[in-house]
Amino acid sequence: MRSVRLDRYLTGTALAIVLPFALVLAASAQDAGKPPSGATEAAAPPADLAKPAAAETKDIAPAAAPANAAEAPKADTAAAPANPNAAVTGKLRELGAGKFDRLIGRRDRESIVAFYQKRDYAPLWIDGSAVNARGTAAVKYLAGVAADGLEPSDYPTPAVGAGADADALAEAEIRLTDAVLDFARHASGGRVHYTRISADIAFNLERPEPADVLAKLADATDVAAALDSFNPQHPGYQALKAALATARTAKPADKPDVVVIAGGPILRPGMSDPRVVDLRKRLGVAADPESPLYDDTVFRAVKDFQQDKGLGSDGILGPNTVRAMNGKQRPSADPVATIIANMERWRWLPRDLGRTYVMVNVPDFTLRVVRDHKPVWSTKIVVGKPNLKTPLTTASMKYITVNPTWNVPPSIIRNEYLPVIERDPTALERTGLKMEQNPDGTIRIFQPPGDRNALGRIRFNFPNKFLVYQHDTPDKQLFARDVRAYSHGCMRVQDPIKYGEVLLSLALPGEGYTQARLRKMFGGSEININFPKPIPVHLTYQTAFVDDAGKLTIRGDIYGWDASVLSWLTGSQRKGADIAIERPKSTSGLPVMMPPGLVSGGRGGPTFFERLFGMAPEPVAEPPRRSRQLPRRSVRRDWLFN
Repeated sequence: MRSVRLDRYLTGTALAIVLPFALVLAASAQDAGKPPSGATEAAAPPADLAKPAAAETKDIAPAAAPANAAEAPKADTAAAPANPNAAVTGKLRELGAGKFDRLIGRRDRESIVAFYQKRDYAPLWIDGSAVNARGTAAVKYLAGVAADGLEPSDYPTPAVGAGADADALAEAEIRLTDAVLDFARHASGGRVHYTRISADIAFNLERPEPADVLAKLADATDVAAALDSFNPQHPGYQALKAALATARTAKPADKPDVVVIAGGPILRPGMSDPRVVDLRKRLGVAADPESPLYDDTVFRAVKDFQQDKGLGSDGILGPNTVRAMNGKQRPSADPVATIIANMERWRWLPRDLGRTYVMVNVPDFTLRVVRDHKPVWSTKIVVGKPNLKTPLTTASMKYITVNPTWNVPPSIIRNEYLPVIERDPTALERTGLKMEQNPDGTIRIFQPPGDRNALGRIRFNFPNKFLVYQHDTPDKQLFARDVRAYSHGCMRVQDPIKYGEVLLSLALPGEGYTQARLRKMFGGSEININFPKPIPVHLTYQTAFVDDAGKLTIRGDIYGWDASVLSWLTGSQRKGADIAIERPKSTSGLPVMMPPGLVSGGRGGPTFFERLFGMAPEPVAEPPRRSRQLPRRSVRRDWLFN
């Protein structure tokens, strides 16, 4: 009996709790004009509890009704779903506390840690137990970067198998982040830093911050497009990318021939030899292409080649000439490698070349003016010798100088002029040069404006660390040659007056500058014409480019920079090749110092040459001996013109 009474007591208690709650829900539904969802089931008690006996319930005190609906107990709600990335997030937090030391290098570590801290270590590439759509797109893109001349193995991506645990997923997350950042850095600034190639190269690389890369990818709706945006978008680069795809699929017969001249006996005019056929192809002699006769046409072509290379121009094919023809200045036998080297150098250039700019292509010996991605005008140029290279850089042209004074660079004074003056004290006078000494003892050698000036009648100024510029020249015969590497580093322009007209029409369109007006300004005094807005000048080294007709063009590697870039790209040292190295500072710009008062000695005292060289000049009455006087042409060619 006690057991039955206890059961009824508990049943009554349950009713006292459930019924008031159901009444409250019903009242609320009536006020709203419709029954509450699930109220019918809540209001109806189980069948065995619907009619309790009065005797069995009278001992149970009725439960007090709530004062208002707000005080009624709330219905049970479904539990919030668990975070599917909670385990991976926890592992990332643990790895982050150790700064991901086990997984990534030191370079981007702090940036990666900061990125994940900011998002409370939520993964970017992982959802649940697998790589998400963003991560899948990134992995697919990195696997195809060979299309941009990059090496997919440089950006290893993790493989996440089914059932991977939180440790494996967290590790995959960080490794994919590291691969993406390596790609963005290489695509933006190159796999090889320009300092690895030469001290004659200087660019302001625009590599993105790692945090910006990851934020961009986190917000991207198209991950592949976001990654591709780190590559150069210039038309010249995109054209090379298309040419690379074509070159990789070209049949051997479709690839351009590189003619190599075989060794053999010395060839002279009038001789016949099968190698002459290759010689005609190598030198572009169109007449009688299959003739083995070493005729006058071949003789002149060989002689011109020898002059271009600074060899003895006797027109005879000897071993030195053969070596020069087969040397590094000929086009690469592998167009794919040449294209990749050039795509790498495109990554050094600014992403914004400017609306109007000047583009110099050193191995093509050309200069062109571009506006809105379209060529406006172009001309031939002479560039630096292989041992006095025209540098690669970007600078801003700020003004043009008509009737320039040529201030001889200190390196030329030190390395070339002083030795020449020591041998021939009249050399300066014969070439129209003057020498002065400043109060601080520095020596200045300069050439006043005039027809004989080494810079000609006009100079184009874009201040840069290499102290080079573009200018006119009185030495016009060099423009007839195919290979034009003869200067000390500056660029000599074939048609400088037309160049000035083109630039001024763009920089000062309302001022009416013409070639005729510029010529009227010729005189003995310098005249500067300032640009209201500087024009960017890009000095580049494009041995492979697609011309205006859409044809891939290959040029010779005159400075050996293709070979150097490819060596870094393919060698075992390529890991870390994108890190800059310190190079000794150039001393070429340091002024030449002499004791004060050396140049202008007192009357009757030692002359400049006696003080400088400990010698006296030859007596005026005695003609200078041939061995002590440089021929006039030799002076001009070897050390006068920059």
